[in-house]
Amino acid sequence: MIVLSGAALVLPDRILSPGTLVIEGDRIADIRPGSTTGLLSDTFALHQHYILPGFIDVHVHGVDGLDSLGQDGSIASMAAALPKYGVTAFCPTTVACPPESIARVLTEVGRARQAPPRGARVLPAHLESNFINPAFAGAQPAACLRVPRASVEAGGEADGFTAEDVLREIERDVPDVAIVTLAPELHGGIDLISRLVSRGLRVSLGHSGAAYGEAREAIAAGARQATHLFNRMAPLDHREPGLVGAVLEAEEVAAEVICDGVHVHPSLVRVAVEAKRPARVLAITDGTALSGLAPGSRARLGGEQIVADRFGARLADGTLAGSTCTMDRIFRLLVERVGLSLVDAATVSATTPARELGLVGYGVLAPNASADLVVLDRAFSVVQTYVGGQIMYARSA
Repeated sequence: MIVLSGAALVLPDRILSPGTLVIEGDRIADIRPGSTTGLLSDTFALHQHYILPGFIDVHVHGVDGLDSLGQDGSIASMAAALPKYGVTAFCPTTVACPPESIARVLTEVGRARQAPPRGARVLPAHLESNFINPAFAGAQPAACLRVPRASVEAGGEADGFTAEDVLREIERDVPDVAIVTLAPELHGGIDLISRLVSRGLRVSLGHSGAAYGEAREAIAAGARQATHLFNRMAPLDHREPGLVGAVLEAEEVAAEVICDGVHVHPSLVRVAVEAKRPARVLAITDGTALSGLAPGSRARLGGEQIVADRFGARLADGTLAGSTCTMDRIFRLLVERVGLSLVDAATVSATTPARELGLVGYGVLAPNASADLVVLDRAFSVVQTYVGGQIMYARSA
């Protein structure tokens, strides 16, 4: 038994302060008001701290020099590194890549998911896929992009693989894929959404120049998520709302937002949360191997060299190539600059991602829920991270 006592507990609907949380095994056994000074050796007095559900990042390419498409073992190494930043579960995220790279990542994801957690829980992958609009590709490697319609037409590709080759690898390992990002306006895009949804995959709309009507058609076909809303998609226009407008108005679509203060201005993050409500927003890092490293550091994103500056990760030509942010910093920004309550910040950082991925009993502080939680000090720095009731990170004195 572990007793965490005296902290402010961030519950789904309120703050309980002071409160006591009891962990037995891998579950939260009890939540009660007040402090406890029990005789157990595993009693932590946490006055002037917050306890909230562990962060769940559904869009993260890397951290601490590690890239999801890097050498063998990179997914497990990411899992070991992420609790330092309060993350208790994550979707390893790829960029567009050849089929053999997809196969290797999914094999590694499957292996990590079957092993007992030695860090953050490894969730099925997010494939920021080959089926995106080249005009909105950003840092995605153009040579790996494909048109979905090629999956039902004869003919090969000059670069050695077809759209069907990519889909074959995805469909071969469906249990280890959670999300597939695609641009619905590409030839065959709507049919591809229907195909993926029929196999139980979650389609996210992104890297897209879709018009409003095309976006609505994609939602009708079963797309239920938007990849980093506002970024790498046609801007909102009062006469042509585009993908942004369709996502903001669609109750059935949950929207990722990169909440690092760089990719989306904090005021617009708040607008998105107000429009969608916290229950339909997923705070993400879009983190890269440069996340957690100092400005000037260099790493790779899917084979391309990237460098960290004060604002994010960039390719050699200056293209913004993801974030250098981590989830603890995301949470701090949501509270201090966006102005969300602690409850709403925890909702978009943990509760909504868990629910959207169908993780029952995760992403909340509640009796019988999984004991995946993070302890923050008053500056919102991580003090302890628990996964399944085990301490996966503890800040040294």
